[in-house]
Amino acid sequence: MGKIKILHIIKSLGRGGAEMLLPETLKIHDKDNFEFHTAYFLPWKDQMVESIKNAGGKVTCFSANNNIRLLQQYSKIIEYCKTNHIDVIHCHLPWAGFLGRLVYSKTGIPTVYSEHNMQERYHIATKVINKISFNSQSVALAVSADVKRSIEHNINPKIPVEVLLNGVNTYDFVKDPSEGLGMKKQLGIPKESIVLGNVAVFRFQKRLVEWLQIFKKLSSENENLYGIIVGAGPLEEEIKAELEKLELVGRVLLPGLMTNVKPYFSAMDIFMMSSSFEGLPIALLEAMSMECAVVSTDAGGIKEVIRNQKDGLICPVDKWETLGELCQTLMDSPEKLIKFKKASRTRVIESFSLERMVNELESIYKELAKRKIV
Repeated sequence: MGKIKILHIIKSLGRGGAEMLLPETLKIHDKDNFEFHTAYFLPWKDQMVESIKNAGGKVTCFSANNNIRLLQQYSKIIEYCKTNHIDVIHCHLPWAGFLGRLVYSKTGIPTVYSEHNMQERYHIATKVINKISFNSQSVALAVSADVKRSIEHNINPKIPVEVLLNGVNTYDFVKDPSEGLGMKKQLGIPKESIVLGNVAVFRFQKRLVEWLQIFKKLSSENENLYGIIVGAGPLEEEIKAELEKLELVGRVLLPGLMTNVKPYFSAMDIFMMSSSFEGLPIALLEAMSMECAVVSTDAGGIKEVIRNQKDGLICPVDKWETLGELCQTLMDSPEKLIKFKKASRTRVIESFSLERMVNELESIYKELAKRKIV
């Protein structure tokens, strides 16, 4: 028997959580028994392309500049599946999922869909199409128990919905103190400073304007506090305007969108998230693996990762203003800060390793491949 051929379908290959998982899982997948292909549609969002290729994957862009044109690519995807003898299709996020379901209905190729978000957070049109089409696939994977409950409540699916928690490569994401010092020097941050950080797509649910407001209050009481927010996105101009308004230019650094975020994590002491909603954020797991103490709202799957006062400090979503107080407790106690840094890494090693996630995925792929109609 030859290799099982998997086709990942995803809208773009920018640096989002779902996109980042593709090269990271590829690094440790069993490539003696599996072959991985990736199809994406937004040519200007291609930051992960080289990483996927370097990890042994094959990448093809089926250029489409909007969601309707994306769906119109289904015949090309069908032809690609036939030409490359694809055994299993794995779709990520709604519009790629809709396309995958079209292909499934035409070909019967076993199809799995990963849901990263709560149904309640989608646009009404996305929710309706998702509900209508959801059963036209083999199995759905939810990244957290909250996401699974949302699917069951809003869609009442007839197909299996399983929870597959996101993971992080704990062998790759390891804090490097010398790299952290180098990054501080590069950004003009004093060596002995405490660094508060975040890595995110600049969308409204991340509440980065509120993040800056929390930082402003903290920095007025802590002269040695600096901030780093790595990323880019639709609200970039709004966030930069808030940075200017709060007079934080030079105290909070915005290095932009980075493919390699490890040097920035190495420079961070505290990873603070003020999100209003989440699935199970990859950046959070990466930060924990790199020994950043976590202070966060309990949005979505975050509360499935962080056990309050044990692995990090969390507060209710609507109490985001208290994040500053939680950060202050860590800055006031170096011993407590060190404790939560170590607790972060211990937690992901024990429960959120990428090896666990990949093993579960490969079992699902093998089972689905048996269903393929030859």
